[in-house]
Amino acid sequence: MKRVIILGLCLILVLGLAVGCSQKPTASVEPEKKSDKEEAKAEVDWPTKDIKIIVPWNPGGGTDLTTRTIADEMSKALDATIMVVNTPGASGSIGTQEVLNSPHDGYTIAANGMMPFVSYSVMGYLKNTYRDWHVWLATFSPNVIAVNKDSQYKDMKTLVDAFKNGEVSVGTAGPGTGGHIGIEVVRSSLDFDYNHVPYGGGNPAIVAALSGEVDVTPQLSMEMIDMLRSGDLKGLAALTEGPLQISEEIAIPSLADVIPEAAKAVPMGESFGIAVPKDTPKEVVDKIDEAFKKAIESEAVKKFAEEKGVVVLGYSGDKAQKFLDKLASVVCWTLYDAGNAKISPEKFDIPRAE
Repeated sequence: MKRVIILGLCLILVLGLAVGCSQKPTASVEPEKKSDKEEAKAEVDWPTKDIKIIVPWNPGGGTDLTTRTIADEMSKALDATIMVVNTPGASGSIGTQEVLNSPHDGYTIAANGMMPFVSYSVMGYLKNTYRDWHVWLATFSPNVIAVNKDSQYKDMKTLVDAFKNGEVSVGTAGPGTGGHIGIEVVRSSLDFDYNHVPYGGGNPAIVAALSGEVDVTPQLSMEMIDMLRSGDLKGLAALTEGPLQISEEIAIPSLADVIPEAAKAVPMGESFGIAVPKDTPKEVVDKIDEAFKKAIESEAVKKFAEEKGVVVLGYSGDKAQKFLDKLASVVCWTLYDAGNAKISPEKFDIPRAE
């Protein structure tokens, strides 16, 4: 019986081997390789959730107004919700640091005025420099030296005389901001002192000038254009190369025209934009770039520019970086020479403006 079982097992084994040898080898199936276009499409599955843009200033200022307009149009292009969150403090560096502390995946975007943005390193606020970001520049707005309608200063010459006597208080959005840089550039041209009163954004600085809490505000035209048009604020001079026409009836004279010795202070103003850290995935950066360009071309942004009296820039990539290089040379050295910046721009390879 045992012998029969063994013979049966051997027979089964032989038959199995024969069948196996008679079959053709099965070719291994390679997974279907996706084309480069298909792989790129799969990688650009962004955004899949809400996006947050952090405005590091109080509501109502130039950064806030510009960002909300751009965000509305970008949200349409991306088919995603974009939330604009105001996180003021330390001249905008607190909100900017929050973006750096968040995952660098494009879901948390920084917004800012570029004057403070390029100066954070020399001011000692942040270790990073503007070169550590991908930047998109939306609009430009010039500085306007403005007083309330009942001010004793009726023209720029009277104001400059008061400046030279050290009698004037100046309200700005804070150290290193567009308004502060603007008045510092004028100060360095005309050699005067002033009492600097910093606020947490452009809007509170303008309100302070309206109420008489400060004598002057050198904030941006777009932040106070409605009040300039209504006559509640009077623009004594614009930091432009020619008169700044804000309505059919009102043109603010150029500082260079009314005080010729201050001509080197113009043009001066603030540019507004958004940014993400440099190590954000390229596919995400490309999607942001595409949405930003669509926003810039939108009727809403064109209307915003006309209403607020700003110039649409639409810069990105190398063009934006070159713009910031030139701006940093002016801003950082102005702050350092005035004793406002803690660290020399030389440490960050920022040359003086030629």
